[in-house]
Amino acid sequence: MGQHSGIGVLDKAMGVLHAAAQGPCSLADLCAVTGLPRATAHRLAVGLETHRMLARDQDGQWRPGPALAELAHTAEDPVVEASAAVLPRLREATGESVQVYRVDGTRRVCVAAVEPPTGLRDTVLVGSRLPLTAGSGAKVLLAWADPALQRAVLADAAFGERALADVRRRGWAQSVAEREPGVASVAAPIRGRDGRVVAAISVSGPVDRMGRRPGVRWAADLLTAAADVEKRM
Repeated sequence: MGQHSGIGVLDKAMGVLHAAAQGPCSLADLCAVTGLPRATAHRLAVGLETHRMLARDQDGQWRPGPALAELAHTAEDPVVEASAAVLPRLREATGESVQVYRVDGTRRVCVAAVEPPTGLRDTVLVGSRLPLTAGSGAKVLLAWADPALQRAVLADAAFGERALADVRRRGWAQSVAEREPGVASVAAPIRGRDGRVVAAISVSGPVDRMGRRPGVRWAADLLTAAADVEKRM
């Protein structure tokens, strides 16, 4: 991190946050990246963990924490901004609930959502954190995630590596009663300018309406919507 505010402890804490944002960090990694003494780096990392700005994964390494995602919801998000005009049209086309998810540690967070005005629906509130172990949105986000995250999640997932390979091949994912009984969903990736998957756009609703093969019905609409979001970004 090259900028300095002149407030020493704040600059050091930001250095620790930026180090963890580059990838999972042990205490030794934090010291190597920031140049901080071991005791200082540990004290700051534990303090940031207390405030949920950092979190530890199953290996005990620090990663960005959920509070960062929660605070980010109040800032401008190009995915959210680009989705604003697309989600209502997708809801009208499908008659179902529509969401956009981002990865949040070993979970996914809903950053945008619209609901049909009436009828039975699958309501997911903005800010909700859901598992990466089940659901079409989880499959999409995990299919293009880094191998370490895939390994951490797949051990407890309702699907395996073969399912993720199918998602990468087709370009979309579907699920039936994985995340919740009676709920089906379809999801497609949203890619940034560099081609990396930055979010997943999803349609979800009762299995009775969506069917046992919801991808056959709605995958094309999801892919079109995802492409529209990407253009607007």
